[in-house]
Amino acid sequence: MSTRLNLLLGLLLVISALSLINSQYQARRLFIEIERAQTLSQQYEIEWTQLKLDQSTFGKHARIEAVASKELGMVHVTPDRTQYLSAEVVK
Repeated sequence: MSTRLNLLLGLLLVISALSLINSQYQARRLFIEIERAQTLSQQYEIEWTQLKLDQSTFGKHARIEAVASKELGMVHVTPDRTQYLSAEVVK
């Protein structure tokens, strides 16, 4: 009877040890996954800040006006260039 009890306790000890090893492995794997997610989050935060800065730079009126005049050849509207169209109402 004592031998069976010792074998049972030994088996329970081995199962407990294997369970501990498995849980430590899972904890390490999850910790690494959390670290990667935090690093990715920081990279996204930096990229978001850069995009907001670019948006504020490219959205300024002076920049838009400069690009419109240089790249597109647009000029300001003057009264002598304005054309008015009149429509006749037919009854």
